[in-house]
Amino acid sequence: MKNRFKSIPITNAYRLINHGPTVLITSILRDKINVMTAAWQMPVSFKPALVAVSIGHQRFSHELIVKSREFVVNIPHAGMMKEVLCCGSQSGKDIDKFNVCKLSPVKAQKVKAPLIDECIGNIECKLYSIHEAGDHTIFVGEVVAASVKEGIFDTYLKVNLNEAKTLHHLGGKVFCQPDGTDLE
Repeated sequence: MKNRFKSIPITNAYRLINHGPTVLITSILRDKINVMTAAWQMPVSFKPALVAVSIGHQRFSHELIVKSREFVVNIPHAGMMKEVLCCGSQSGKDIDKFNVCKLSPVKAQKVKAPLIDECIGNIECKLYSIHEAGDHTIFVGEVVAASVKEGIFDTYLKVNLNEAKTLHHLGGKVFCQPDGTDLE
């Protein structure tokens, strides 16, 4: 049988599996809060409930999570692409990204890191383990609280409203939403 596969650059291999929703990670240390865009995240365990996020060593959020030992995974909707790009294109080390990117921090239930009011859901995490992986660190968080905006999801957490469709990063500044619509 003829091989019908075409080679692609190894640097683009992650795009084959990078279809989970793009998220906004919030973290805090003392009075410094930060928000960053992350496309590399996944659930990893039911019992205990664990999620993982992969964050580059040089990111300010990396430092905050290592020191505070907590973070929140916030789920933006497709209408938040401008804010998601804003959070992913600059460092929170020198600026207040909540202010610059026009996002509203909200008090979380179980952690000090804030939720993002504009997002459709969030997962509050206490740091469970840390794993070095090349130029990134995989932070595994134990889920200590989770919530969604009322009226957006059904009991299976399927999106009910168009406004609640999630963003999916395909690489660079290219995103799509669950119905396949490209967003740039």
